[in-house]
Amino acid sequence: MKNEDLQNIINTLGENLEFSTEESEFLNVIVPKEQLHAVCSQLKSNKELKFDYAFCITGMDWGKELGVIYHLNSTEFKHEIVVKVKTEDRENPTLDSVHDIWQTAEFHELEVYDFFGIKFNNHPKLRRLFLTPDWDGFPLRKDYVDEANMIIK
Repeated sequence: MKNEDLQNIINTLGENLEFSTEESEFLNVIVPKEQLHAVCSQLKSNKELKFDYAFCITGMDWGKELGVIYHLNSTEFKHEIVVKVKTEDRENPTLDSVHDIWQTAEFHELEVYDFFGIKFNNHPKLRRLFLTPDWDGFPLRKDYVDEANMIIK
């Protein structure tokens, strides 16, 4: 399916969705955080889309905003999209979990929480995954400082 056709279908799933293909071979969809779970649920269940596989979920620090990028694939139709969601709340960033939509998200959300500090509402067991429970801060944020371990050139 062409990106244009995907955009037309996806545009009916939520309000204020933004689309782009700039600097990407895939259609990019920016979803307001309040609509994330509902739109993702429809991306999977819609008969024309069937995005049944979340193969990469990545945290992101855009400076002013934190967010998550979801790379989705339809194993039946062989099309892919990128869904992006952002939050401007750097002190208490929260997004809805999509682990109940794509089981692979449960692990990825732990990683995003561990390195970016984004909390996922309704995640079954949100905790540090790679870092120790007493680790201070979130090392993949742009404002993270660790004087003892950082090399600044």
